Amino acid sequence: MTAFTGMVSALLCTLLAAVLMVAIHRYATNALSSEIRADGGRVVVTVEDQGGVTGPLAHHPRRNVQVVDSRGRVVQSTPALRGKPPMAAFVPDGQNIREEVVCGGVFGSGQCAIVVSQSVRRPEGRWTVYASSPTVPWWVSPWLAALVVGSAALLAVVITFLGNRIVTASLRPVKAIRNQLDAINASCPSRRVPVPPAHDEIHELAVSINHTLGRIDVAMTQQRHFASDASHDLRSPIAAMRAEVEDALLAPEETSVTTLGNTLLVSLKRLESIVSDLLTVARLDAGEAAALVSIDLGELAAEECRTRHQTTKIFTCDLEPGVMVLGDRMRLGRLITNLLDNAERHADSTITINVRHEHDERFPHGAAVLEVIDDGPGIDPDKRELVFQRFARLDAARSKDAGGSGLGLAIARQIAEARGGSLRIEDSDRGARFVLRLPRS
Repeated sequence: MTAFTGMVSALLCTLLAAVLMVAIHRYATNALSSEIRADGGRVVVTVEDQGGVTGPLAHHPRRNVQVVDSRGRVVQSTPALRGKPPMAAFVPDGQNIREEVVCGGVFGSGQCAIVVSQSVRRPEGRWTVYASSPTVPWWVSPWLAALVVGSAALLAVVITFLGNRIVTASLRPVKAIRNQLDAINASCPSRRVPVPPAHDEIHELAVSINHTLGRIDVAMTQQRHFASDASHDLRSPIAAMRAEVEDALLAPEETSVTTLGNTLLVSLKRLESIVSDLLTVARLDAGEAAALVSIDLGELAAEECRTRHQTTKIFTCDLEPGVMVLGDRMRLGRLITNLLDNAERHADSTITINVRHEHDERFPHGAAVLEVIDDGPGIDPDKRELVFQRFARLDAARSKDAGGSGLGLAIARQIAEARGGSLRIEDSDRGARFVLRLPRS
C-alpha cells in the first residue's frame, strides 16, 4: 500500500509540476509578447511623428527592433541586427499588428524568437516596425524549474511518508487482534481481542470476532458439560452391570443365567437408549439434512398413540384432521415419542394429546399446535427451561425413572427449532403441559 501510494503521489506530483510549468511558461510568454508590442509601439509612434528614432530602438539587451521602409529596406536597426536583412517577411494584418514565432534566419540556426510586426504610416508609403525577443524556454528559468521540480519531489515524499504512517497506524489494531488470536487456545477460550476505539471496519471486525469467540466459548463449555454428563450417565448402567456380574461370580449358586440376564437387560436397555440419543444429538448438532415431506400432524400423533395400547396409562386424543406441516417424518415421530415417553413416566393415570390449528403472526399460514398434558406432579415455572437441557435432572425421583436418558426433551426441542418452531412448557391446571408449535404448510 505504501508503494502504491508512492507511485500514485509521484505520478500526480509530476503531473502537477508539468501543469504548473506549462501555466508559468504560458504566462511568461504572454507577458513577453506584451512587452514586445509595447516596445514596438513606442518605435511606431516615434517614427510616425519624427520620421525616425534618435535614441536607442530598444532598452532591453535581448530585444531587437528593425524599421523597414515600404521597399523592404532596413532603415534603422538595433546593434545586434545591424547590416542584416529584415528579421521577418510577414506584414501586419488588418489590425496593423501581427505576431509570429520565427526560427533561424537573422537569429541563427536553431534559434527562435517572437516577432511582432506593426504598421507605420509615412508620406512615402507604409513602413513596418519589427520587434522581437527570444522565445521563453519550457523551464522559463533554471531556478524556477529547480524550485517546481524539487517541490513536487518533496511533496511526493511527504505524501508517501504520511501514507505509510496512516497505513501503519490503521493496521496496528489488526496486528494486535492477530497477536491476541494467536494466543487464544483451548486452555483460555474466554479471552477476547482488543476493540479499537475508532468506529470503522476494523472496530466492527473486532466486535464480530469477539462475538464469534463468545459463541465458541459457550459451545466449548456446553461440550465439556455434555461430555461430563454423558460419561456420568453411561457409567451408571455399566457400574450396575459390573456389580451384578461380580455378585454372580462371587455366589454362583445363589443366581441363575436367567436371573442375571434379566437384570443385565434392564441396564443394557438404558445403555442402548443413551447411546441412541447421543447419536441423534450428534446428527442434529452436525446439521444433517432431513427429507422434508408434507405430514399430517394429527395422523402422526395418532400412530404414536396406537403403539401404546398396552400401557397402564390412559391416552386421550383430540386430533384435528388436516393440520399439515413440512418436516422429516422420522424426526417428528421421534419428537412426539419423546414427549409421550416423558408424559408416560410422570403421569399418574391420564395423558392427553391435542392437535389443532392456531393463528400465529410468526407464521404466514398459521401454526400447527400439538399439546401433551399429563396429570403428574408438574414442573415449577422457574424450572421449565431446565428440563430441556441435556442430562438435566430436577430431583432424585425424576432422575431414577425407568428408561429416561436425560436427552429426550432436549432432542425434542432441537428438532422443533430446526423446523422453525418452538417447544415450551405452559401453564396447566394439573401436571405438565408441553406445547409444540410448528409453521403450518
